[in-house]
Formats: sequence, structure tokens, C-alpha cells
Amino acid sequence: MANDNASRTGVGFSTLLGLLFIGLKLMGFVDWAWWVVLAPIWGQLAFLAVACVVLVAAALADKD
Repeated sequence: MANDNASRTGVGFSTLLGLLFIGLKLMGFVDWAWWVVLAPIWGQLAFLAVACVVLVAAALADKD
């Protein structure tokens, strides 16, 4: 019997985009601020934080 529980591993799109932006910045092809260059990386964390806050707020509002 074949095991169909294959785990998906690999580099995501935002990680690749972040690495591309970092490379372009370090080679001098773009003159963006570092917060813009790193946005694909910290943007994931910001999205996760906002989603957690919304879920907790919804759970607390549902309790009343």
C-alpha cells in the first residue's frame, strides 16, 4: 500500500521574492528602502499576527 500522506516541503513564493529583492538591492539594481526589500518576508508575519488578532477578537465577542 502506498502512503498518500506526502508532506509538502520547499521554498514559498514570498521567500523567493524576498531573496530576489535582497539580491537586486545588494547588486545595486534597485534603490529601494530596506523595509520595502524585506516586505515579502515580514509581510507573512504581519498577516499572521493580524489574523490571530481577528480570530481572538471574534472568539471573545462570541463569548458574550
